[in-house]
Amino acid sequence: MTATMRAARWHGRGDVRVEDVPIPTVGPGEVLIRVSWCGICGTDVEEYRDGPVVIPVDEPNALTGHRAPVTLGHEFAGRVVEVGPDVAGIAVGDRVVPDICLFCGSCHYCRHHQYALCISWAAIGFHADGGLAEYVRVPARQCVHLPDEIGDEEAALIETTEVAVRAVRNGGVRLGDTVAIVGDGAVGLLALQVARAAGATTVILLGHRRQRLLLGRRLGATATFDTNDPTWPQGVQGLTDGLGVDVTIECGGRPEAIRDSIAATRKGGRIVLLAVLGTPVPIDTWALVEGERTLTGSVQHHFDEDLPTAVRLMASGLVDARPLITRRIPLESVVTDGFAAPGAGASDIKVLVSTRAGAEPNGIGADAPGG
Repeated sequence: MTATMRAARWHGRGDVRVEDVPIPTVGPGEVLIRVSWCGICGTDVEEYRDGPVVIPVDEPNALTGHRAPVTLGHEFAGRVVEVGPDVAGIAVGDRVVPDICLFCGSCHYCRHHQYALCISWAAIGFHADGGLAEYVRVPARQCVHLPDEIGDEEAALIETTEVAVRAVRNGGVRLGDTVAIVGDGAVGLLALQVARAAGATTVILLGHRRQRLLLGRRLGATATFDTNDPTWPQGVQGLTDGLGVDVTIECGGRPEAIRDSIAATRKGGRIVLLAVLGTPVPIDTWALVEGERTLTGSVQHHFDEDLPTAVRLMASGLVDARPLITRRIPLESVVTDGFAAPGAGASDIKVLVSTRAGAEPNGIGADAPGG
């Protein structure tokens, strides 16, 4: 390896630069991964357009000691090229995917296995250098081996699948439940598959983009409804004996998605919110109180339960991430063809970035499993 690598670094709002930086040095309990593919997430686009949102600028993050500039990218996987001291079970050459959520391990929440609620939480790609680079350093304990059934491209969507797994888990989806997924983006299309795998017999996808809804049917949705059609609530009621669904998982990221989630859920049902909105939104509390509906949030994921589950679901074929890949681009054009592209956060479902030299937009085939 040369002493430097290429990385997409966030310097400020509208200022992401692909530049040369030193290759990370691994310490005790860490491994160095050669990134195969890294996905662009809506939160990455938000940091580019509107940030800083979570990236520390003035003061370094308390857990990692990092502040801007920082290498973006938290949806990635790759092959181990270096192993630090005190690492067991991982060797050079292993294909792995890491959980990117970092935690202190000592606060009240960490001691009670609630790592996602850690007081000093951090995330690779925002508070520490991430995977939009040739190499990335990660904690070894948070890595899971990739089985041959999962190709390198699909592996970049495991983190997004973790988000869906956590949401379904927090919603308490049980065998025989009826579930509504509000939002037809990557998380929503993965959550409908995870809900199916958890035992839901009826999974309804609510969205507003025709092609996404059609894809939802291909991926196992019982029915899909366009929320721009004011009659969609009647469609949901028709599939649930006039009651509404047992569990709704909101993945829409818009104020109206929260409203629709409450409207889709039966009395006594459960609503899981994933949306991170920049401004407060009004909520019909009467619908929650009168109907004794439960409203909860879902944030991040756990390395020791959500990541292994996501890997197993994808390896078994219960979750198919391949149809969600919209475009493939090289690292060198991540700004023009990624963050600043007209489809960023809109027409694209998932854009994958390759750090390999000479990669051409949309001309890169999937790596062979194990390759």
